[in-house]
Formats: sequence, structure tokens, C-alpha cells
Amino acid sequence: MGRVDSKIAKCKNKSKSTWWRMKDQKSRGIIERDEVNGIMKVAKPIGVVGCVTATTNPVINPMHNSMCALKCGNAVIICPHPRAKGVGVRAVELMNEALDKLGMPKNLIQIIKEPTMELSAGLMKTVDLCICTGGPGLVKVAYSSGKPALGVGQGNVQVLVDRDVDYDEVAKMVIAGRTFDNGVLCTCEQNVICPKDKVDEMVAALRANGAYYIDNQADADKVRNSAFPDGVFNKEWTGTTIQQMADLAGLEGIPEDTKVLVCCTKGYARQEVLAKEKLFPMLALFTYDTWEECMEIARANLEMEGMGHSVVIHSNNTEHIEAVPTVVNVSRYAVNQVGGTALGGAMDNGLNPTTTLGCGTWGNNAISENLWFTHLMNVSRISYKVPDMYIPTDEEIWAD
Repeated sequence: MGRVDSKIAKCKNKSKSTWWRMKDQKSRGIIERDEVNGIMKVAKPIGVVGCVTATTNPVINPMHNSMCALKCGNAVIICPHPRAKGVGVRAVELMNEALDKLGMPKNLIQIIKEPTMELSAGLMKTVDLCICTGGPGLVKVAYSSGKPALGVGQGNVQVLVDRDVDYDEVAKMVIAGRTFDNGVLCTCEQNVICPKDKVDEMVAALRANGAYYIDNQADADKVRNSAFPDGVFNKEWTGTTIQQMADLAGLEGIPEDTKVLVCCTKGYARQEVLAKEKLFPMLALFTYDTWEECMEIARANLEMEGMGHSVVIHSNNTEHIEAVPTVVNVSRYAVNQVGGTALGGAMDNGLNPTTTLGCGTWGNNAISENLWFTHLMNVSRISYKVPDMYIPTDEEIWAD
């Protein structure tokens, strides 16, 4: 599923950015000396890390998880999605060939060649820690395994568009993110929320950059009924091309060179099924009068699906940008960036490169950040008494 060029770009860019960020970082033994507080931190391997990987990222999931695990001295067992076991096995073979050339111990990276639900559950119960990158049901199983687990929440990236931005630039970024790998990434832009008085400008910019706007509810209903029959996502739509989408929905007259479909809406959140995560290159368009209303639409859409994951904010108004986290509870807010390629960490932002995006307790996850090698180590602390440490009086401690 998805696009070959996007798969190649993901493999190249994620491996490069991961290595660049972890290169020369201390990950075993003494990693920090805090002379002021008399604390010395000592990093130790966890042991065997199990990785249940997703069908949407069957190569970069094992690759990134293995890089992070080996960085901390762990061994890895991969359990691929059954639909992607072939490419998963080949990826592990290539990594092991590279490890052999470096003289590393055998079998540091292993893979279950014929994965089943039973084997996946067994892996979760056996390893020292499990990384689970899959659907909510699978993540719940991982958290119920009795062993420590790091899982992900569901994506549904909302795009909040302010009045003070270049709408042509916004359209280019949104379309780039929405079309990357035919929209199967959890970081891909999903819903554009723009001012009512700027909607014509927004639509014109999207059209100028390759979008086809479905501006009538009759055609929108065709999409709703096919992609979300009875409100449930139709997996046949996953990673589809524009023409495949048109055929599935019975849409006519979609130009061959269309990059993305943009669909009108009727309400938001539970009033509009297209407010959900769409694993295909389509954007739903919502409008607002005030920035407060814009944030509320994003919050409500995420409350229905995607709590804790990510949003993209296109704005040059610092007050507006910093108001969003007070209303919308997600773990990542990308400002004036392409969500599809930035939220998982990029060379030009400070987010750790990852394929496992924690969503905090909002998304029923243990972490609210991008999974990194620092999550795959145990850290012991040696505490020394500090003779000259300042100790305040009771009056100072309890003073107003």
C-alpha cells in the first residue's frame, strides 16, 4: 500500500535522521554526572525488546526500533504484521548482514517469520519490554501483557489555519503531508480548519496546487457511505490512489492529475464522519469565525478520534499558537511545517526522529513524546551526600 517513492524516502530520511541524532550520544555506563546534586546516572540495557510493527511502515518500524534498542545494548525480536511479513523478514536479513560485517554478536535482531495473533501475544508476555506500533486493540493487548509496554495512539492530525499566513504556502505544505505515502501515516494532515472569510482563498490555493474540491453534499455522501459505511472505516480505502477512491465512491469527472481530494463537511466531530482519521489522500474542510472556535473544532474532532496525537498550526500569531495547547490536548504541535514528515521528527526540527509516536494518557499511552533510545534503557542513580548543599529553614520552605 502507499507509494514506492514515499517508502524509499522514509527509509533514507528516517535512518539518516535517527543516526544523526543518536550518533555520539552516551547510552551505556555513566551517562551523566551532576556534581551540584551529587547524582551520577548509569545507563544499563533493558534486555530483550519485542517490537510489534505496523503494516503501514513494515521497514522503518523494525529499522528505527532496532537502532534504538541496539544503541542501548539490547537484543530485539520483531513481530511483523502478517500482511508485511515478507518485507519485514528481508529488512531484518539486511540489518543482520550489516551487523555481521561489524563483528557483532549473532541474533541481536530476530523476527517471527510466520506471525500470528497468538505468537504476537506470546512475545509481549515474554520480552523485557514491548514496543507496540499498531491499532488501539493491539496496543491494549500489549498493555495487558503483564510486561512493560510502549504503545501508540490513533492519529487524526488537525490543521489549524490562521488569517495571517500565506495560503498558497499552506496549501503546498498540507498537500505534501496529506499525499505522502498516499496518506497511510498517522502523522499525515487530515482536516483543514480555516476562517470562513478566507475559505474561498483556501480552496483556490488548494486547487492551484493539485486538489479537487468536492463542494456538494451528494458527492460527499458517496465518499462517506463508501469510506465509512455505518461510520466504520472501510479498510479497502487504505492507501488508495485518487482514481481508486473515485471508483470506490462512484465519483465522476475527477481529473487524472489530481493530487488530493478535499471534501466539504456538514458540522464537525460526531456530526461529520469525515472528521475521523482517513488513511487515504483526502482532506475534510471545516470553517470557523474566531480562533476560539477553530480550537474547539480541533478539540472536538480529536475527542472523537485521535486524542493525544498531533496537530499542525499555520499561524504567525504567537498568542494564537500558544493558546492551542490550553484547549487541544496532543503531544506534538508542529508550527508552519508539513505534518506528514515533521511530526515524526525531521532534520529541521527538534522532535526526536521516530516511528512510534506516544500520545500520553489522552491516547492511553505511557509516554507523551516520540519514542527514542532513551526509553529503551534502565537508568540507575548513584547518590552522594553533598556536604555544602544549602538546606533552607522551615520558615523559608513554608513562606508564601
